[in-house]
Amino acid sequence: MPSWPSSLRTWSFRGPTLSWRPSSRPSGVWWRPKPASRPSHSCQSLEKLGVKTVKALKRNNNGVTHAAIDMLCALMCPMHDDYDLRQEQLNKASLLSSKKFLENLLEKFLSNVEHGTGALVISSLLDFLTFALCAPYSETTEGQQFDMLLEMVASDGRTLFKLFQHPSMAIVKGAGLIMKAIIEEGDKEIAGKMQELALSEGALPRHLHTSMFTVSADQRMLTNRQLSRHLVGLWTAENPIALNLLKRILPTGLLAYLDSSDLVPEKDVDRMHIRDNVKIATDQFGRNKVPEWQRIAGKAAKEVEKFAKEKADIVLMHWRDKMGIAQKENTNQKPVILRKRRQRIKIESNWELFYYKFQLDHARSNLIWNLKTREELRDALEAEMRSFGVDRELGSASIISWNHQEFEVKYECLSDEIKIGDYYLRLLLEEDENEESGAIKRSYEFFNELYHRFLLTPKVAMKCLCLQALAIVYGKCCEEIGPFTDTKYIVGMLDRCTDKLERDRLILFLNKLILNKKNVKEIMDSNGVRILVDLLTLAHLHTSRATVPLQSNVIEAAPDMKRESEKEWYFGNADKERRGPFSFEEMQEFWSAGTLTAKTRCWAQGMDGWRPLQAIPQLKWSLLAAGQAVMNESDLATLILNMLITMCSYFPSRDQDNAIIRPLPKVKRLISDSTCLPHIVQLLLTFDPILVEKVANLLYLVMQDNPNLQRLYLTGVFFFIMMYTGSNVLPVARFLKYTHLKQAFKSEEAKGLDIVQRSVLGSMLPEAMVCYLENYEAERFSEIFLGEFDTPEAIWSSEMRRMMIEKIAAHLADFSPRLQSNTRALYQYCPIPVVSFPQLDSELFCNIYYLRHLCDSTRFPDWPIRDPVKLLKDTLDAWKREVEKKPPSMSVDDAYEVLNLPKGQGQHEESKIRKAYFRLAQKYHPDKNPEGRDMFEKVNKAYEFLCTKSARIVDGPDPENIILILKAQSILFNRHKQELEPYKYAGYPMLIKTITMETGDEQLFSKTSALLPAAAELAFHTVNCSALNAEELRRESGIEVLMEALSRCVSVLTASSRAEDMAVQVCGHVCRCYSVAAQFEECREKIVELPNIIRDICHILFYGKGLPRLASVAVECVSSFAVDFFLQTHLYQAGVLWHLLASLFSYDYTLEESGVQASHDTNQQQVCNSLAKLSVLALGRLAGYSGARGPEDEPGGGELPPENPAIRKSLAAMLTPYISRRLGHSSPAEVLKLLNSNSETPYLIWNNGTRAELVEFLEEQQESNIKRGECDRSFGSEFLFSEHGKELIVGEIFVRVYNEQPAFPLEHPKALASSLLDYVGSQAQYLHTLLAMTQTNKVESQQHAQRLRWAEMALEALRNVIRNNPGSETECIGHFKLLFSLLRVHGAGRVQQLALEVVNTVTSNQDCVVNIAESLVLPNLLVLLHSLPSSRQLVLETLYALTSNTKIITEAMNKGALIYLLDLFCNSTHPQVRSQTAELFSKMTSDKLVGPKVRLTLMRFLPAVFMDAMRDNPEAAVHIFEGTHENPELIWNDSSRETVSTSVREMMLEHFKQQKDNPDVNWKLPEDFSVAYGAGQSELEVGGVFLRIFIAQPGWVLRKPREFLVSLMDTLTALLEKNNPNGEALETVTTAAVCLFSSQTQLADQVPPLGHLPRVLTALNHKNNAVPKSAIRLLHVLSDNELCVRSMAALDTIGPLMTGMKLRADMAGLACEALNRMFQREQTELVAQALRVDLVPYLLKLLEGVGLETLENPSATKAQIVKALKSMTRSLQFGEQVNEILARSTVWSAFKDQKHDLFISDSQTAGYLTGPGVAGYLTAGSGSTVMPSVPPPVDNDTGDLG
Repeated sequence: MPSWPSSLRTWSFRGPTLSWRPSSRPSGVWWRPKPASRPSHSCQSLEKLGVKTVKALKRNNNGVTHAAIDMLCALMCPMHDDYDLRQEQLNKASLLSSKKFLENLLEKFLSNVEHGTGALVISSLLDFLTFALCAPYSETTEGQQFDMLLEMVASDGRTLFKLFQHPSMAIVKGAGLIMKAIIEEGDKEIAGKMQELALSEGALPRHLHTSMFTVSADQRMLTNRQLSRHLVGLWTAENPIALNLLKRILPTGLLAYLDSSDLVPEKDVDRMHIRDNVKIATDQFGRNKVPEWQRIAGKAAKEVEKFAKEKADIVLMHWRDKMGIAQKENTNQKPVILRKRRQRIKIESNWELFYYKFQLDHARSNLIWNLKTREELRDALEAEMRSFGVDRELGSASIISWNHQEFEVKYECLSDEIKIGDYYLRLLLEEDENEESGAIKRSYEFFNELYHRFLLTPKVAMKCLCLQALAIVYGKCCEEIGPFTDTKYIVGMLDRCTDKLERDRLILFLNKLILNKKNVKEIMDSNGVRILVDLLTLAHLHTSRATVPLQSNVIEAAPDMKRESEKEWYFGNADKERRGPFSFEEMQEFWSAGTLTAKTRCWAQGMDGWRPLQAIPQLKWSLLAAGQAVMNESDLATLILNMLITMCSYFPSRDQDNAIIRPLPKVKRLISDSTCLPHIVQLLLTFDPILVEKVANLLYLVMQDNPNLQRLYLTGVFFFIMMYTGSNVLPVARFLKYTHLKQAFKSEEAKGLDIVQRSVLGSMLPEAMVCYLENYEAERFSEIFLGEFDTPEAIWSSEMRRMMIEKIAAHLADFSPRLQSNTRALYQYCPIPVVSFPQLDSELFCNIYYLRHLCDSTRFPDWPIRDPVKLLKDTLDAWKREVEKKPPSMSVDDAYEVLNLPKGQGQHEESKIRKAYFRLAQKYHPDKNPEGRDMFEKVNKAYEFLCTKSARIVDGPDPENIILILKAQSILFNRHKQELEPYKYAGYPMLIKTITMETGDEQLFSKTSALLPAAAELAFHTVNCSALNAEELRRESGIEVLMEALSRCVSVLTASSRAEDMAVQVCGHVCRCYSVAAQFEECREKIVELPNIIRDICHILFYGKGLPRLASVAVECVSSFAVDFFLQTHLYQAGVLWHLLASLFSYDYTLEESGVQASHDTNQQQVCNSLAKLSVLALGRLAGYSGARGPEDEPGGGELPPENPAIRKSLAAMLTPYISRRLGHSSPAEVLKLLNSNSETPYLIWNNGTRAELVEFLEEQQESNIKRGECDRSFGSEFLFSEHGKELIVGEIFVRVYNEQPAFPLEHPKALASSLLDYVGSQAQYLHTLLAMTQTNKVESQQHAQRLRWAEMALEALRNVIRNNPGSETECIGHFKLLFSLLRVHGAGRVQQLALEVVNTVTSNQDCVVNIAESLVLPNLLVLLHSLPSSRQLVLETLYALTSNTKIITEAMNKGALIYLLDLFCNSTHPQVRSQTAELFSKMTSDKLVGPKVRLTLMRFLPAVFMDAMRDNPEAAVHIFEGTHENPELIWNDSSRETVSTSVREMMLEHFKQQKDNPDVNWKLPEDFSVAYGAGQSELEVGGVFLRIFIAQPGWVLRKPREFLVSLMDTLTALLEKNNPNGEALETVTTAAVCLFSSQTQLADQVPPLGHLPRVLTALNHKNNAVPKSAIRLLHVLSDNELCVRSMAALDTIGPLMTGMKLRADMAGLACEALNRMFQREQTELVAQALRVDLVPYLLKLLEGVGLETLENPSATKAQIVKALKSMTRSLQFGEQVNEILARSTVWSAFKDQKHDLFISDSQTAGYLTGPGVAGYLTAGSGSTVMPSVPPPVDNDTGDLG
């Protein structure tokens, strides 16, 4: 419901009910008429209300005017929910159409406003204008009317502003809504005028006050506040004068929210736009139903509507619609079209956020806003509004305008705040630098004001305050402010100042100034970089920083050096006398005592000369400076480092094309200078984590492409940075990675050395760590450096790090403490000896790996190798070096002598050695003494030897290292075959030499570090990697050398040998090597020449039970050898089959299928299983089976082995042909499971007996072969299983087992079918002979029972093959004469039955059916229908399948199949047989070529209805045959059935006798033959329908109604055209036709196309009066069909029909009814015909009684005539003409106005339409179906053989 003013009384419509509701009175009375009196009350109310409303508008009474306008408002916007927008549009269009009417209304409005009277009138008029102009109601106002009214209201806008001061809140709201509409939708000029008036009339501050300070729970107050806020937004939009006023009233920081895009957290609900017109219109569109009571009221309201249109056209133009009174429905009513609202002035400012923030408290640099400021604003606004109101009252005679130009609000509560520009300095400094406080407005002016204040103030505190503010502002607004021109002055101030607070504030300000790149140049030009670096050194004085763990233990200083090293300072006294050295603490005491002054000249190491104390940063800031620092020394250093990093980032060392920039950018040159860089580097010795990280980052930036990078090491940076103990080492790692290989600490010839020797870190870090740093990212190195790692690439721990730091700290011991005293002391570089780590003493490092870990396959099984080729080269070099290793060239005494240490006094302390080294290194360092380079290198070598001498000195090659080198190479070739394959192995000479030496060593099996296993394994991996290596090995005589090693190791193998024995390992590696070498032909030829290899392999296999893993390797070797025929033969003759076959029976398939995870290491059975699988593969390859190709990655697996017939024969004998074949295509697991389990399948009979028999034989041959060198001469090819001799096998199939398991999947079912057919063919002649002998009783059949049983088994197997293996039946093609001949083997019923089943099975194949048709063997099958009763169903099923071939149907016709089948159908006692016979008849008759002939033949025995019944339902056909029927389509009884059955049986027996003796005899029916079964012979039959019975049962559902229709119409028209037709036949046929069209009306559609209508119309003129009667009856029934009537309209119908009526007056009634029907369907043409033949006068004459004298009931005929005449009068074209004729008749007037239906009796055809309409062959209306009550005779089991 819309929100209405409280003083408004409204009319509201609730549906059709009109009720008056005094909304301002709580006790208002509601009146509603009762529902029963709705129509009458509504009409009376409308009439009275219309008159009163029109008159009321012309009176000047305010109350009456208010009520009338209130009524108009109700019409414009009803006060109920269910209203119609279209009606609202129409009402408004009427009410706003008259401009004069609107002017009069506005005149009343202005008059009342001016005089301050008529509040109710003003309120109602405001509502009227609101509904017309304000959204959302204005959307239903027409556009032109809206613009006109809006302009009229806006023309005197000052009146609206007066209403803003009205005491009624409702009136203020109404005025506001209209003002909103005027500004939003008026043109720009009108809107501008309203904005000016808002200021001059003082409305803006009033509504601003309402907007900001209205807080209430009253919804009306909140609605007014929302409206005020909207008006304020409209008045200030695009109005600079109003915006300036707001700036004088409100703080700038608060107004800034108007420009913000932030969302309001709590959005207020829309209280003004509460109606969605689009949704209402959508819901109402398409709703056109009119309630019933409205339709009733419509008639009663017609008079009221006329009065309303004449008398109250303005008000009640659409009253009828609003009352809901029914009108004629407008089906084409268009949807409601709403006026599009304009919004010429849009509120862009974010007023919602402004009002939200207004209510909150703020304390920011640009805004202080709280309760006090809000109260001051409120008081100011209220005072101004009061003052303006008083002025207006005093000057009421004139128009008073508000002086808005000078109004402003001063907030006294903020007078104590220091404000510069728009910002409060206190809050600006308190704000967090990262705080989201919004952008600073006019930042440039504000910055300049701050800097001006800074320059003017003499106070340090104020200066620091301003500097702090300057830093904040510039940090936030550096881009707007731009470069700072006084940067040099600020740097100068920093250099000159002596106050710590001012120093820190200046540095913080400079930190912000460098945000602008141009300021950085100013800093560099004013020597700012050096000044900042000088301040950096103060970080060494910070003693209270957090202690880093281990730091106190790391920096090691000699006790006797401490005091001396700290006395660094010298100064000159007043007498210019130099005093010193003094410690820093002593200098502080001198300052306290006054000995030192600011101008005292001082010096310390690192200074370029004497300087006054005030110019030395350390002394200046420690002794001279005052004030409290903002930052401690570490924080200050951190800030300066950040500044230097930022400055460097502005000037990269490379351009956008990645070209190096030269000269180096200035800032980097300045930092790289010797006056700055060492001091930055030495900050690392503070060990402060932040400082170390910052220094590392800065050095990384500065040293990018820096020409001074190579000499960076002289600063000691690498010593200092590696001493750091913290964990934030990522920047350190990044710096080290970039710089460690670019230091020139060695001569030019060192460039060819490895990474460790070229790296400056090589003396401090282990080789692996240096390589790790170079090869990986800094992040990875950091992870290693901080952790505990023991991997092939890194052995590193915290203990090693601690040791390294200790060594470096000892090396720097004389320098670190000096920085505590003199922060600018400079380090003098001295190289450090290589740090020795005890953890690495036993490690061999090669390339980037520790070989001991790399070869540890247990801990590191797949450690990635980055560059395998490089590692291989390095290992070969290491091998060579290890072999050529010699004792060290320097002794301990020699080293002592070089260092000038006394000899013979035992081992000197490390500190003494170090001191001696430092002394000599400084003396002979090339930088200081160019002539001392050689001596410097000697000193270094001696010191390095003493510091790194190993605890384990080996004289000559170390076997352990050689083993590691060999293993590492094996791992390389194993894991990186692809990468190393192109390379020929260069280590064969050393490898062959190693194997030869080890093989010939008598102590081979007693060594602790034997090389032979590792060497043999390496030999395998090298040849396995590349064919090039295999050829190289052969050329180096490696095959023979390996054979010698194999023979040496095989000789010590015993049954008790273990897998870890050296001999076992060597045997395994050599076998693998031979496996790979066998891939290459030259190597195989060499192996063939060395028969001992095969002998040794067989010996290994013999011991395979105890060493299954070794045996597995030997079996793989056998598989590899199998690619060569000669090797196959050698292995075969060496007895390898005995060993391989014996291992097959140790397989346990339950382990494989258990799902348990089994490992070769922990499960011995798993090892045996693997050996068995490998043996299966080896056997398959030895035999040369094509499917026995191994996987590509197995030795020799990719090459196809040659066929070996001898081995295949032996395997077939010992494993059976089935299993031996499966070696080539089945998985090893399947074969092994088969061998180790009992099985009885068509292919295999395998059990414990057969298995034990074979195992016993194999063990005997194994033992004999190994121990005596003898074995079976046939090598098992003549082995026989005793149990397999008892079974019949056809095609390798056990036939007995197959018949027991017919569903067993066969490998080659077609081959088996062919074999069985051949076997059956070989037995056929025997079977026929056996039959003849049995019939003549010459031989007892029992003598041949076994052979007959074999034949039966073969046939059964053949049936099973064909039945279970689709596609195998094609093998029978060409053998059907054989199979069908077996059907004639009488006396062997089982053979006949099985042969029949085979034939039945093959009939599913079309090719087989075609071949059977070509074989002409059907008589053998037909005879079985009588001779083998037990198989009749199977024979019928077979015939059903065969009859899909037309040729077979033809042969069946010729050979008498029909007579056999008819006999079964008529005389069989088996219902299923009879049903199958009916199905077979149906299929035969459906054949396109022979089917009609079959049907005609059958119809000579049975009525046609049986053929159709067989087609539709075979069981029903049998049921019909056995029953007694009399229906329109069949007359059948017991006599008919007996006649047919007897005839068929006699004919069948006669043919059977002939065919039994002569299968080729044909069966032919005499041409004049037919069974005279008597029933229905005397009946009139048309189209297969007995008409008499059909007339009695017209509802009978015919099988072929259209065929019957055609036949019936042909018969009827033929009778109608005869001169003297048979009267009874004509009557019967006519009645049948009438029944047909009456019961099945749709059939009448078929009559016109048949062309019978002209012939029927012609029959109306027939001389024989029986013919017209039939024609009239037919036309009568056809006149009820649309198509027939249209056809008759196209013919000359009325004339002949009138002639027929004259001939047969008794049919006039029927003819007139037909005419009535015709005229109702086709009036024009038929009525024209009637007028042409004067039908109307003729019918009028009949009405007079002329011609109807002979009728019994003339009244009924007259009634039909009247109906016909009336239907003619309804013709649009000829109706008037007919009426004229009828008007002239004297008799018509007596009939025209009365109905005569009571004279008309039911249709004459009514009797024909009665009767059930049940479809079916067995049921009919009055027909009879008698089922037999006597059971049929029992069928015999055997047929009549004649």
